[in-house]
Amino acid sequence: MSLINTQVQPFKVQAFHNGKFVEITEQTLQGKWSVFIFMPAAFTFNCPTEVEDAAQNYEHFKSANAEVYIVTTDTHFAHKVWHETSPAVGQARFPLIGDPTHQLTRAFDVHIDEEGLALRGTFVINPAGVIKTAEVHDNAIARDVKETLRKLKAAQFVAANPGQVCPAKWNEGAKTLTPSLDLVGKI
Repeated sequence: MSLINTQVQPFKVQAFHNGKFVEITEQTLQGKWSVFIFMPAAFTFNCPTEVEDAAQNYEHFKSANAEVYIVTTDTHFAHKVWHETSPAVGQARFPLIGDPTHQLTRAFDVHIDEEGLALRGTFVINPAGVIKTAEVHDNAIARDVKETLRKLKAAQFVAANPGQVCPAKWNEGAKTLTPSLDLVGKI
């Protein structure tokens, strides 16, 4: 079953955020857009490149009223040390969520049972806690957070403009479509 248009399940986890340990729950997500970026583990070779990419684009997410959350199956303690020792991860100003009990990786269906790690999953969640986009792929393939930002803005656009759809490669400010019988077979 797809997670699209489903409510985020209740959860409670610890994160390292701006020098402090903080609790994150499904209630934390209420009222603003959220982006969950699942990664296999801290202290790896590919994950820091993605954290750095998210950090370098964080201002774009903030200006879109969205919070970024990085999630691995490590503890929040490990994330503190990861943040302090990795130049790439040290750029993060968003919460680094520890999920050692695997409640989030299982709830978002990205858990690898045999390894106790997460697949690379990316989810855009609306201010009501409903999942609007989902992308999950092999751990050898790192993501480009600019595509996540594009999907966030598309989800925000269609939420604010019912009856409109964003066509392929849509970017903010580009033309959208109004689905109708007249368009069938004409595009």
